Amino acid sequence: METIEKSYPERRTYTVDDIARILNIGRTSAYILVKEGHFKIVRIGNAIRISKKSFDAWLDSLEL
Repeated sequence: METIEKSYPERRTYTVDDIARILNIGRTSAYILVKEGHFKIVRIGNAIRISKKSFDAWLDSLEL
């Protein structure tokens, strides 16, 4: 996650590929999380953008 944030410190959204890399899971698993509605998303054409704020809140809510 640090690499992504260093590359784009002002980013407010993630792609599905970004969250797959952050969580170290496959793209299919990342799409399932999106489909289940765990975070707020925005669709731009066929592209899905995940709210960084809602993703971070979801991640913080997990008891890791």
